[in-house]
Amino acid sequence: MHTTLYEKTIGFVGRQHLAFKINIIKNMLVNFSIGLTQQYQSIYVYSLGATALELGYVNSIGGVTNTILSVPVGLLADRHGIKKMMFISLSLMALGYAIFGSATNWQTIALALISVSVANLIQMNVCPMVCGSCLRSVERTTGMQICDTVAAIPRLFAPVMAAFAIAAYGGLNTEGIRPLYWFEVAGIIIALLIVTRYFVNPPGTGETKDASFSSGARRVTTEGVHIKRWIVYYMLMNIPWTMGFYIPLYANLIRGASPLLLGLMDSGYWFASVLLALPIGIASDRFGRKRMIAALAPLYGLGLMILCNIPGDYALLVAGVLNGFTMLMGVTESSITVELVPKDLLGAWFGLLGLFTGVVGFVAPILGGILWNNLGPATVLYFLAATQVVKLGILATMPSKSKYS
Repeated sequence: MHTTLYEKTIGFVGRQHLAFKINIIKNMLVNFSIGLTQQYQSIYVYSLGATALELGYVNSIGGVTNTILSVPVGLLADRHGIKKMMFISLSLMALGYAIFGSATNWQTIALALISVSVANLIQMNVCPMVCGSCLRSVERTTGMQICDTVAAIPRLFAPVMAAFAIAAYGGLNTEGIRPLYWFEVAGIIIALLIVTRYFVNPPGTGETKDASFSSGARRVTTEGVHIKRWIVYYMLMNIPWTMGFYIPLYANLIRGASPLLLGLMDSGYWFASVLLALPIGIASDRFGRKRMIAALAPLYGLGLMILCNIPGDYALLVAGVLNGFTMLMGVTESSITVELVPKDLLGAWFGLLGLFTGVVGFVAPILGGILWNNLGPATVLYFLAATQVVKLGILATMPSKSKYS
């Protein structure tokens, strides 16, 4: 009897460790919650009185936080287990978005971003550890894309629902956006309760009392595969995410996008992930991850050029969809990342990566503000496209498989 792709997906998820399944549910709730505000967040801060450059300064605070805490956070995940770190992450995330919702000036947002940045830092460490520990190498990218596909489904609806809520609460301004943050806090608290009740640490990632910060980082650099060049690659990979908040601001201020159009752009971003994640995951495992990344990067760059140069609302929707290829690349890139070190060093490895991406998170938003103010808003988008070219040059020097695959 012919088995459908849906049935294969259900079967794949069904045979995985409980940690993988609960992680998907948690990600669905968090993604829906964040999807209510993410596309409107830069506009919210701008409405609180920040300029484009000040917006960059505020967002760079998260990079400073990540730089300071990334290595300890990664190694704490090795030492204390994934479940405890997830609890801390979700608690800090709820706190940060509560501060967003109660902010009366743009300076207060700095406190919110510190809390949210630490939460995201922990999340970026522990989420790949779940897949790295639960999934076999031959199906890892497929599994990670399945996780992202299912978890991204709520993001198709959240931005559009938010657009209608914004219209009901007073429009694309501070008071119109503010109530969404409290809905966001409620969703994250539900995710926290589910993790507390049902999540179980996957095999090989429980508490390790003898983990040390120095020994973990040292082993990563000595036992890992092409660690230095991949750190540079990973930094470039993170630039579109750390500067991405300028895209909806550009669409609104320069292109005149309405709240609904902004929501549809974000839905298009996630539509690309939902529609293509599983096929790309299967193709990456079958034909090679490097080839898949090389095919996706130019499409992301094309979306940026459309946003800059092609008039009309339909062009903005296309740009939103193509912008989603950063997520598709990111999952495939993460599957490479987890195979460059031994499994017991994943926490230390992602902590070390976080140290360098924290630097990116500090520099890139400020650089974006400088480019916006001095050379014009469009130069931010051209810069993002240029990072993809450099990134692909480094990717060409990496092996297709490592000894930890």
